[in-house]
Amino acid sequence: MPYWCSLWVSLLSLLSLTERIDKGYLVLLLTTPLTPCPFDSSQMKSAERPELGNHTLLTEFVLSGLSNHPELQNLLFFTFCLIYTFTITGNLLFFIATVHPNLHMPMYFFLRVLSFLDVSTASIVVPKMLVNFLSEERRISYVGCATQLYFVIFLGATECYLLAAMAYDRYVAICNPLRYAIIMNSRACFFLVLLSCASGNVVSVVQTVWVFTLPFCGPNKINYFFCDIPPIIMLSLLVIFTPFCLILVSYACIISSILKISSAEGRCKTFSTCFSHLIVVTLYYGSGTLIYLQPKSSNSQDTKKIIALFYTVIIPTLNPLIYSLRNKEVKGALVKIIAELSKI
Repeated sequence: MPYWCSLWVSLLSLLSLTERIDKGYLVLLLTTPLTPCPFDSSQMKSAERPELGNHTLLTEFVLSGLSNHPELQNLLFFTFCLIYTFTITGNLLFFIATVHPNLHMPMYFFLRVLSFLDVSTASIVVPKMLVNFLSEERRISYVGCATQLYFVIFLGATECYLLAAMAYDRYVAICNPLRYAIIMNSRACFFLVLLSCASGNVVSVVQTVWVFTLPFCGPNKINYFFCDIPPIIMLSLLVIFTPFCLILVSYACIISSILKISSAEGRCKTFSTCFSHLIVVTLYYGSGTLIYLQPKSSNSQDTKKIIALFYTVIIPTLNPLIYSLRNKEVKGALVKIIAELSKI
């Protein structure tokens, strides 16, 4: 589909960019966010690799977490344990509801994939965060940090492309309704999801391998609640800019078609089919972008933690509610499922 060819342009641009950046300068960028406070040498585990200058190469990291106040750890544990339970339960019920025979439409197929991505994102971040709330040693191994970083980038980038695919689905449904069933057939939907996952995988592999083949030296404390390296993650903005542009183009065409509808009621009814998707796009892209637009100040890191918490933990909880509250078919299916479960 020519509409999606530009997805790969940004990936090629990213690869070209990575080859032109000096690796020595990159090491300096990488060590900056890992040194937010004075380093305690007792936190360093000796590496079995050669030393770099006067620094021992790192084999593990220490996550600072959300809060340094010990009295808040138990409260935070129970709060986020409850949120995580709601996330799993809500997305599972939503997934089951959209499998209903009356909901076998492309939009619901994409929503099931979105639910899976949301649960996966929360599961990569929250369990480790919960363990750290109850532990004095918030260590994560070098391999564990690399694995977490890979999946955070992979799931985040995949969701960006999936939101673009969902925008394309709305574009076809509104701008070309007579051919909707032909264009958005099951094969096309599967291809769009596969393309989203492949794009997310390429982005994640490039960035993760690039980061973790470089020598980490100096303090090993990361002032965050999961493995995140902002100087590298900022390059993701170059990649997610492509699906965001596709979303803008899709909605420009959608709005143009809606304005041609003569009745106000018809325009409102048509636009309402896109309202939930627009809310999710705004929340996801807005929170993800704000992290890297924060000024460098003493409070900026705490603000970034809150925003990152929003898009990794809160949004996965909200998405099933956003898509259910305005959809009578989904609400009906959910009511039937809950009624059947209550009889057990």
